[in-house]
Amino acid sequence: MTRSRPAMMLLACATASAAALMVSSATAFAADQAGPRPPKIKVLNSSVGAPFQFAYGKKQTLVSDGATSTVYKLSKKKLNPLFTTPDGLSAVGINSRGDIAYGIQQGDAESGGATTRAELVIKSRKTTTTADLLAYDEKNNPDQVNQYGIDNPTPCQEAALKDFGGANYPGGVDSHPYAVAPLDKTSWVVADAGSNNLLKVDAKGNISTLAVLPRQPAPITAVAAEHMGMPDCVVGAVYNFEPVPTDVAVTKDGLLVTLLPGGSHDPVAGARGSLVHVDWKGKVTTVAGGLQGAVNLTVDPKGNIYVAELGAGRISKVTDGKVSKYVDLPNALSLQFAHGNLYAGTMGSEDGPGTIVSIR
Repeated sequence: MTRSRPAMMLLACATASAAALMVSSATAFAADQAGPRPPKIKVLNSSVGAPFQFAYGKKQTLVSDGATSTVYKLSKKKLNPLFTTPDGLSAVGINSRGDIAYGIQQGDAESGGATTRAELVIKSRKTTTTADLLAYDEKNNPDQVNQYGIDNPTPCQEAALKDFGGANYPGGVDSHPYAVAPLDKTSWVVADAGSNNLLKVDAKGNISTLAVLPRQPAPITAVAAEHMGMPDCVVGAVYNFEPVPTDVAVTKDGLLVTLLPGGSHDPVAGARGSLVHVDWKGKVTTVAGGLQGAVNLTVDPKGNIYVAELGAGRISKVTDGKVSKYVDLPNALSLQFAHGNLYAGTMGSEDGPGTIVSIR
């Protein structure tokens, strides 16, 4: 049985205000958008709950709704159910042959949410193949090379972080296939948010590690320490968070990945999300940082990168490493450029259901 990740507990008491931020009422984005023609948002569907990922193929665009464990087919104007999956759906991908891959993750509430099942399922016209990602991590645990938390903590820091999983710990066993994309005609890349790795899965379900993502250092600020009721000894200490990859896109020279480092995404914790590039040898280079809850990305035909910032309630545009706000979109969760449009999914909340929108 796996254990819950301590880093996901750090600063957890600050999440209430983060939730308030994410469900805040939308303001007119046109007033903040530079230029005479701000993007226009059109709601296509308002019956989804958690549209975690889009997948764009030659003949169809798919959407995965984790709230109902349903994969939908998206046309220019509507959403049609394609098939349902076991509980815990997050990732979905489609390759040039029309094969569909989806990821599921299930946990045991009685044991603190420890992962009990994590799989990538590949559906072709004739066969269905299942790759057991949790079993792979139990056997290999690639991110055990990372030591998360504070390096060489003082006794005071150890005591302060005891209730948050400890001042430091090695990468443990876990798996959450949060995003998937086709590498080629027969294999897939999985952004595993639980194991902090990029994994390759072939058509037969064989799994290998493409890259172990690096820990994400950030200092604990005085504001964050006070917010959490922690002593002054933690202020200024560098905490090395788990990287937590949330999306992956395949490019000619490697992979683009959004990182949502473990811990709270309350503004007091700082904007710690980032966009990184991983080359085919596994080298990781930061493309852009300072993102507030980076959960998804897409690339347009001109090479512009768009990132969904769930914590900030917006879509940002990254060009030559520079980040600018593209449009405000509360609860922004997923993105896909297709059919000449930018599509986005928003998370449902107490204020209403999630949505699928087009942005032009």
